Amino acid sequence: MSWGYAANNGPDKWAANFPIADGPRQSPIDIVPGEASFDGALKPLALQYDPSTCMDILNNGHSFQVTFADDADRSTLKDGPITGTYRLKQFHFHWGASDDKGSEHTVAGTKYPSELHLVHWNTKYPSFGEAADKPDGLAVVGVFLKIGDQNANLQKVLDNFEAIKSKGKQTSFANFDPATLLPASLDYWTYDGSLTTPPLLESVTWIVCKESISVSSAQMAKFRSLLFSAEGETVCCMEDNYRPPQPLKGRNVRASFK
Repeated sequence: MSWGYAANNGPDKWAANFPIADGPRQSPIDIVPGEASFDGALKPLALQYDPSTCMDILNNGHSFQVTFADDADRSTLKDGPITGTYRLKQFHFHWGASDDKGSEHTVAGTKYPSELHLVHWNTKYPSFGEAADKPDGLAVVGVFLKIGDQNANLQKVLDNFEAIKSKGKQTSFANFDPATLLPASLDYWTYDGSLTTPPLLESVTWIVCKESISVSSAQMAKFRSLLFSAEGETVCCMEDNYRPPQPLKGRNVRASFK
């Protein structure tokens, strides 16, 4: 059976097919600010995104993702907790069935309605596929969404949802600047973790922004208008597509700010 978020194939069943689900550096985690150590050696994030690298938007049956051309260093992440150059591959979101849950990471037990993940791969490897299982292969920037004003930049993404309503649907999506989805402050927490979806590879340097961006309740409702199901299948709304926090297992969470 393929993995998903239902009772029969959801996160608590993943370990059967992906034993690494019980590994030492699984994600997401609950970030406890008082227990995170300030590290003065952490550099500010250097994010440089070129809107011309934005290619398409896809409903993959688990979330929707916006994909970028990753054949040139035009959309990159440098510095912060990483060394070298990491290239943007895609971004996607996780969200809940209601506005009081949906993020994967939590902060002192508090959930946000949604969480954005910007996925980058280490260009010291020849491709995303070859980087994906290396301990330093991936770097993901996480941004929390908090209910507030309508987000005009996010709306540009949501306006494409009619074309990707069901699983497997894809449409071109050009000239979008993902930097417009970042908070004003790029203060962050960082720790060694994993992908939060199968194959759950322990290859991610997580960079979770302290500051959130706004989203309106109407926009969150739009997220839930997407479908896990393909055309012709029983209609199944895309919601609660998040993995709960995993045990820290002695890992150190560092903060770039005091």
